Amino acid sequence: MVRELRFRGPVAGSTVAALVGTGNNGGDALWALSFLRRRGVDAVAVPTGDRMHEAGLDALRRAGGRVADRIPDDAVVLIDGVLGTGARGGWEPPPVPAGITVVACDLPSGVDADTGEVTGGVILADLTVTFGALKTGLVVGAGAHAAGRVELVDIGLEPGLGEPDVSSLERDDALGVFAPPAWDDHKYRRGVLGVCAGSEQYPGAAVLVCSSALASGLGMVQYAGPQRAADLVLTAHPEVVAGSGVEGKAQAWVAGPGLGSDDEARSRLSEVVEACVDGALPLALDASALGLVTLDHLSRLRSAGCEVVLTPHQGELVKLVDRLVPHLADGFADLAKADPVAAARRTAEALAVVVLLKGSTTVIAAPDGRTLVQNEGGAELATAGTGDCLAGLVGSALARSGPGGPGATVEKAAAAAGLHGTAGSTAASDGPFGASTMASAVRRALTGR
Repeated sequence: MVRELRFRGPVAGSTVAALVGTGNNGGDALWALSFLRRRGVDAVAVPTGDRMHEAGLDALRRAGGRVADRIPDDAVVLIDGVLGTGARGGWEPPPVPAGITVVACDLPSGVDADTGEVTGGVILADLTVTFGALKTGLVVGAGAHAAGRVELVDIGLEPGLGEPDVSSLERDDALGVFAPPAWDDHKYRRGVLGVCAGSEQYPGAAVLVCSSALASGLGMVQYAGPQRAADLVLTAHPEVVAGSGVEGKAQAWVAGPGLGSDDEARSRLSEVVEACVDGALPLALDASALGLVTLDHLSRLRSAGCEVVLTPHQGELVKLVDRLVPHLADGFADLAKADPVAAARRTAEALAVVVLLKGSTTVIAAPDGRTLVQNEGGAELATAGTGDCLAGLVGSALARSGPGGPGATVEKAAAAAGLHGTAGSTAASDGPFGASTMASAVRRALTGR
């Protein structure tokens, strides 16, 4: 808190207000005000209910703080201490002065701590100081947006917390999946990705998938598709091995971007599924493939030991469940909106695949329930074609050799999402961009330049 004040100017003499609820969250805000008052801050509590935490209020008064019925006009920092982790349902916050720095106590009031859902009003925080453990609602959905920067304060709860509900790959772990080659690597050891993307109608998708895959450092990309798309791919990347069929040395496949939905698209997807079944190869299914894949495809892939990653956005996930998992369909659209973690987990379990659910937060769920969330990047990635680039990165991660066993595929998918988000932020640093610039941003994200 003192650090936030220093960003604004001198600590002593500044004014800090707190919106104070009736529970322990309000008590934490009152104690924070009492400590600030001892640093010479004008500390002002603004109650939002008919009572306040007794011990916290006593501490504030003994320190010389005061209580007011509104946020002072000269307040430079506002502490949000209204609702805590046990609160459910919406609330309507009072007006907040423009330009004030908002620090949320444990989590922004109105955010569901478990799901990140916001059902009413919320005060967007610049900083959320959370206690004991990182709440799922601070890293997914609207809660992640409302929380701003999140800082965790250890209060000694770790021994009794158990396994986390969700986790995230740190930057180094994510980039480690795309590590540069060892001194004795050859192109096949660096990974060979088969790409089934693009069509006569949507040829550009093939270029975007291949571009991002190559930028991530693969040893080879093998493209299987129609001539028009192949010509564009080879014009952009003559190093790609292109043909109409799936023959080759692919160690993983990605299928779907720009594939279309006609009989030819179905046939092409079936060929890729057969190639993966024959070689027990991992497969990433994106975009058009999500509407073409069948339960028989998934069953045969599963029987052959193939790892499968589905990469839908929210609307695609709802359609996929309605088509392939009808017993989950009732109310699923509402669930996907309110609790993306639960929606991804249920789909992953039902279909025995890894689900990478795209959105403002990317949720990656394994069939056993293990879930990672990645928050790199932001709305700058909401532009046509960036999903194709992500598909190329997921395929690239799957094609790389590495330790197998439970968790390996979900971690590789999460690494791809992390690299994709970092590349989006990198590209946005130069201003608005289109997906065709993502490949260079991927390289910059990997090298830190």
